[in-house]
Amino acid sequence: MTRIITIIAALTGWLTLFAAPVLAQTGTQEKPAFQPSTCAAIAQGMPNIIYAALTPASLGAYQVRITYAGHSTYVIESAGGVTIATDYAGFAGPATPMVATMNQAHSTHYTDFPSPDISHVLRGWNPEGGIASHYVTVGDVLIRNVTTDIMRGEFRIPDANSIFIFEVAGLCIGHLGHLHHALTDDHFAMIGRLDVVMVPIDGAMTLSLGGMTEIVKRLRSSVILPMHARGWATPADFISMLGGGFDHAFLNSRSLTLSLNDLPDRPTVMVPRGM
Repeated sequence: MTRIITIIAALTGWLTLFAAPVLAQTGTQEKPAFQPSTCAAIAQGMPNIIYAALTPASLGAYQVRITYAGHSTYVIESAGGVTIATDYAGFAGPATPMVATMNQAHSTHYTDFPSPDISHVLRGWNPEGGIASHYVTVGDVLIRNVTTDIMRGEFRIPDANSIFIFEVAGLCIGHLGHLHHALTDDHFAMIGRLDVVMVPIDGAMTLSLGGMTEIVKRLRSSVILPMHARGWATPADFISMLGGGFDHAFLNSRSLTLSLNDLPDRPTVMVPRGM
């Protein structure tokens, strides 16, 4: 009984930690009803149920479709009709997304002129200075961020990049953005569980390929989606460097449909068509 009380007290403490979300600095967003994170550190000790159907189809209640739109942009679609474009630079396919996340390392990861039809523009940096802090519920998706630094030669710009986490249909989906450095234990704790992770693999403009594979190995996500392949390294190089313990698949489509009930049994690098 003492052990049960201790566990309940610990979980209550974690929920208190995440119960005061700070919203984006857009100034136009209303504070949503609080939705606690199920992917943050409190979930790390819970069993990781593993499940992925790889063909686009009508989305069921517990499915998510992810489509590679190019460079570091993936489009995430929820069963509730929410569409999100990551590292959005003005193009994410024929439809305008409801949500756009951005990072400012290069102009191919953001736009200063997002369409007014985008309901939520979430910048991975704070234009007014300080830390960008997002904790936003849009339909059936919870979106939050963990900031990292940007390296400009010998200079380091604190909190200028964001790892965005999308919690939808029981899945935890993370986009590492334009990550320039290794992650600390605090970063991993704030990120929590990631069932799906989108990873830059250029090996030069972002963190080295070796450094990126170390992060992926520690995350142990079921699905690894490469991005930001710019010629210095290829998906095959990334797969080779990960070594044993990881499977891979070269998809015949830009899209894949995932659910918590269908994730692969082993961590798998899935390379979408067109990369």
